[in-house]
Amino acid sequence: MSIPPEVHQLLHGTPITCHAFNGDRTQVAVAPSSHLVHIYKKSGNGWSLAHVLEEHDKLVTSIDWAPHSNKIVSCAQDRNAYVWTLEGSTSTWKPQLVLLRINRAATFVRWSPKEDKFAVATGSRLIAIAYFEVDNDWYITKHIRKPIRSTVLSVEWHPENILLAAGCADMKARVFSAYVKGIDAKAANAVWGEKLPFGTLCGEFGTANGGWVHDVAFSPSGNILAWVGHDGNVSFSYGPVGPVFTALTTGLPLVSLHFVAEDAVVAAGHDCVPFLFRFTGAQWEIVDRIDKGISKAAAVDTARSMFQNMSKIGQTNADAGLNSHHQNTITSVRPYLTQGDRVTMFSTSGVDGKLVIWRL
Repeated sequence: MSIPPEVHQLLHGTPITCHAFNGDRTQVAVAPSSHLVHIYKKSGNGWSLAHVLEEHDKLVTSIDWAPHSNKIVSCAQDRNAYVWTLEGSTSTWKPQLVLLRINRAATFVRWSPKEDKFAVATGSRLIAIAYFEVDNDWYITKHIRKPIRSTVLSVEWHPENILLAAGCADMKARVFSAYVKGIDAKAANAVWGEKLPFGTLCGEFGTANGGWVHDVAFSPSGNILAWVGHDGNVSFSYGPVGPVFTALTTGLPLVSLHFVAEDAVVAAGHDCVPFLFRFTGAQWEIVDRIDKGISKAAAVDTARSMFQNMSKIGQTNADAGLNSHHQNTITSVRPYLTQGDRVTMFSTSGVDGKLVIWRL
């Protein structure tokens, strides 16, 4: 018998754009589809609001929480990024502005595995790589531009801290070198390239039937790149000259994915449920719908909550809701608990304002 997921209704009538947990999973930061970042603290079986970060003045598009340094990085449509540091004496989060030098929105941000730099995707057809310069006590940025031809929608670091994958609205997934002299060790990778100066294009891939590339992910070894396009399919590449597999789906587009093992991926999106994809020996295939549906009692509670919130969202007619724990698009999939290279629990957030923690 499968263990039901933990479902937390953090927001009512407000979407969660993205979320990120701290290192010990006792706190979670969420972007409530506004210029704010909310930080919730574990409280019994639920979560209570502990902090509100208010420095951005436009919609926050992405956040990431470094597990070891305990720093939060956020980016927004105001074209800025902030690195937030918790001051122990006052228990307040102090922001530090990072000048990205862009003229369009910042769309996505991720810390590198070693937490010594972070990458920001932008609408300026470039990726900003930011790192801290000790002499000036300031974050500085370098830009990756070519051959990006449209908005960058997502980024993901290779486990070795040097390579970076990006999903773009020009229907391409790409792998770049984000090597920074003085920060990184020798830049070489047996799969993606031996000579990797900053900005080197190591691989470029398309979607099976066209469409924006919403998200990208590296496998635990870093040898496999996966990406989801607006065509609803998940594609996999084994290096720049290796084979490319496409797992065909018949559902709505997926928007977020993460490797849970070297041969398994969880992806979710507009179908409102997470799916498991696995390499079966000859092909990548969708093998399971992780959300098995909700009980009759939970369905009644969901329907009651939906009708109570109708006036808030301007809805005049509705059915009894979906037979799933999320009642709207899943916007973000993140790892929650790992054992070695395997993810045993993961979390999702969605437009329905819910945070759900799943067991594998």
